[in-house]
Amino acid sequence: MSKKFLTLISIILVATFVLAACATPTTAPAATTAPTKPAATTAPAATAAPTKPAATTAPAATAAPKAVKIKIWHQWDGGYLKAIEAAFADYTKAHPGVTIDLSKPEDTANALAIAIPAGEGPDIIGWANDQIGKQAIKGNIVPLDDYKIDAAYLKANFEASAVSAMSYKGKIWGLPESMEGIALVYNKKLVTEKYMPKDMNDFAGLLAAAQAFQKDNAGKTLICNQGFPGNDAYHIAPVFFGFGVPGYVDEAGKVTLNTPEGVKAMDWLVEISKVSTKEQTYDLCGAAFKEGKVGMWWTGPWAIADIEKAKVDYGILQMGKPFVGIKTLMMTKNAVDRKNTDVAIDIIKYFTSAEVQKKIVLVNKTIPAATVALKDAEVSKLASIIGFGKALAVGIPMSSSPFADAQWGPVGNSVTTIWSGKQKVADSLAAGQKAIEAAVAAIK
Repeated sequence: MSKKFLTLISIILVATFVLAACATPTTAPAATTAPTKPAATTAPAATAAPTKPAATTAPAATAAPKAVKIKIWHQWDGGYLKAIEAAFADYTKAHPGVTIDLSKPEDTANALAIAIPAGEGPDIIGWANDQIGKQAIKGNIVPLDDYKIDAAYLKANFEASAVSAMSYKGKIWGLPESMEGIALVYNKKLVTEKYMPKDMNDFAGLLAAAQAFQKDNAGKTLICNQGFPGNDAYHIAPVFFGFGVPGYVDEAGKVTLNTPEGVKAMDWLVEISKVSTKEQTYDLCGAAFKEGKVGMWWTGPWAIADIEKAKVDYGILQMGKPFVGIKTLMMTKNAVDRKNTDVAIDIIKYFTSAEVQKKIVLVNKTIPAATVALKDAEVSKLASIIGFGKALAVGIPMSSSPFADAQWGPVGNSVTTIWSGKQKVADSLAAGQKAIEAAVAAIK
């Protein structure tokens, strides 16, 4: 490891401590993974080597490809990452002069704040669209309008919901990779019609089913959701939004957490907690579901590959209204400063293309943003596309506004105090409302 990089790490650590001491922390949705080994992707066909000339005179030398190293900071993890690594490996095989360095910082926001100005940050960021406004205001990312990426290009290649998520202040800031939202994935051997709610908003029916399931199956619970215990505004969102909360905060900065609908949602959480295990995380829920100890896992497309690997016969049930997030690739100021824009844009277009996304979808079972990939005959038959597609169709899109960053910590903290019984629902939501409003005011 170079002294220069060690120095950067020291700077980031110091800055992180300072930021932690001074700033109001907000927590992004917990990262989820789908550990499974993907099928190998096919490398692009190699171009034919030039034939050796008959003349004795040596042929004129051709210039070697310019060596370019592109740094990509991302949020991919586990087995979910392997198919993505394979896709980038295909790119470098076809472009011998290009090296791609994939890194996953533990605290991307704070790392970017130090690394970008120092010129040591990434050329490309793979993140969710709710980060666009914040990173654009800070100058960490650059608009793509000047690089032959316009509204027509977006509309011609991607789904409408993904297209709208790429814009902020009249500019385009990224290209969409995939669309995400959660639904109830259920084990068909355990969950019969008896334990199914009548419709996507039948939370009373879901509660009754959970109570009956626990009574009928000693030692087992119907639902596992890593958002129930708190600190995860993303996974609890289908409950809030399903009860009628329009969103935690809108693009104008208006906060709507402490509402009659919000109170009803958290009253329901109090009741469901009585027939739930107290500790629920992604790993715990996944393990319990695969072992047949949990009937339903409230999770997203990223978990499907692992579920299929475990040979669980599953179905997908739409419930409530999930947050719909768009995974996107954005180009940074560092790429401009390093004169890497042509290569960076080419990589972004390549990775978000229908051809590449189809390969990844068939392994990871994610929902592609590229229209051609989504409508592909092979892809459209996948259970994950059919099931999660219904949930995404009625979900609440994440905003690209910088105010989106204000919601995560306060909502997660409120749910934590409700689940643990440390605060009454009304008091907790009132405190969460004030915390989001304070965060919005700080952003303004």
